[in-house]
Amino acid sequence: MRVARPKSAQGLLEEIPFRKGGLSLKARPAMHAYANPARFLKLARPLTPVCLGLGLILILIGCYAGLVLTPKDYLQGDSVRILYIHVPAAWLGMGGWSALAIASIVQLVWRHPLAGVAARAIAVPGALFTAVCLVTGSIWGRPTWGTWWEWDGRMTSMLVLLFLYFAYIALANAGDDRTSVSRATAIFGIVGAVNIPIINRSVVWWNSLHQGPSITLRGSTIAPELLWPLGFTVFGFSFLFAAIVLMRMRANLAEAKREARLRRLAAA
Repeated sequence: MRVARPKSAQGLLEEIPFRKGGLSLKARPAMHAYANPARFLKLARPLTPVCLGLGLILILIGCYAGLVLTPKDYLQGDSVRILYIHVPAAWLGMGGWSALAIASIVQLVWRHPLAGVAARAIAVPGALFTAVCLVTGSIWGRPTWGTWWEWDGRMTSMLVLLFLYFAYIALANAGDDRTSVSRATAIFGIVGAVNIPIINRSVVWWNSLHQGPSITLRGSTIAPELLWPLGFTVFGFSFLFAAIVLMRMRANLAEAKREARLRRLAAA
């Protein structure tokens, strides 16, 4: 009985059809060390459960502390506890698009084979956390402001970010390449990053129901007894976000490998 030999890193790379025009293996600089899918997967497989487990543990600790151990706010009462979900969701919605834009730049400038894979993988969880931010903000705003929605700078710019994510996902899925993204999609990812500083500075530039910056480099306006669980949920959801992105990248690479094998069988 013949035993199949394990594929080398070069063989796995050839099996996955990345976009033509990329740098050769010998010409790639140090930043392309993990451009080879085999090397990336070797790192991503153990990292995925680590990020997932660590994220869930931190989220549970942060949510328990925020719901049980912290006191009520003297003005907002128990409704303030939603910040332990709302703030991480807002951070990851904006951070997700920032990472997507960086991956798009790397794809266009250095033609990194996995940059488009990463950008495509980031888009869906980025849109999910942006939607969670909008929903939790609306729930928080009802008892605090007396309204579910207000067309002010912060809320409107976050809604624009959600629509940008939807447009990016539609553009990415419109192409024939189900692994990476097209050049036009990458350019859209970079241009859409203009909205990130608008979101960040909207409460400063325009009159808004939304409170001003609560956490800056100079400190925080949140009471310390309410602030400390927020670190657990921010880092917890960040690790969860990373785990989702790694899982989606691995799934996209596996799908590309399967399609490449089917094409070879059809051509044989």
